Amino acid sequence: MNITVVAYDPNWPEVYLQEEHAIQSILQDELVSSFHIGSTSVPNLQAKPIIDILLVVNDINKLDDYTAHFEELGYEVMGEFGIAGRRYYRKGGDDRTHQIHAFQYDHIQEIERHLAFRDYLRQNPDICKTYGELKSKLAKQYPTDIDGYSVGKDGFVKKIEKEALKWHWRHR
Repeated sequence: MNITVVAYDPNWPEVYLQEEHAIQSILQDELVSSFHIGSTSVPNLQAKPIIDILLVVNDINKLDDYTAHFEELGYEVMGEFGIAGRRYYRKGGDDRTHQIHAFQYDHIQEIERHLAFRDYLRQNPDICKTYGELKSKLAKQYPTDIDGYSVGKDGFVKKIEKEALKWHWRHR
């Protein structure tokens, strides 16, 4: 996988909405809510051009019944993929375009972590800028090494996640 970080694209929200509509048509009543998360959901943040989608569903195990439907949309079905209670899907192969992270409605910790991080970056332009610069630097340093790229930003992300969760609870 080639790692490319690009300037924010104002079309990303629309790309998310198109995919959200396709997913809603599949899941219908099983879907509680969906959210655009990740770097493409934060205006002005440099990002890998991959739309991250958070699905909140009634019963995580029932998502396994929709495997063929997700595959018809072009997704590779990855199961939990390292996070217990999650279902992970990716689209686009080596040139990934979308990722879905699905959790059952009561898996609050993971749901809140993703939303708090997104919202915190949206409200803190200086931190957003620093994060974008770090990602851009790491993409140049590790253009084909997703592990190196991920490890390089891990400390920053964990620090910001802690701040974001505290901020989230103060501003509810």
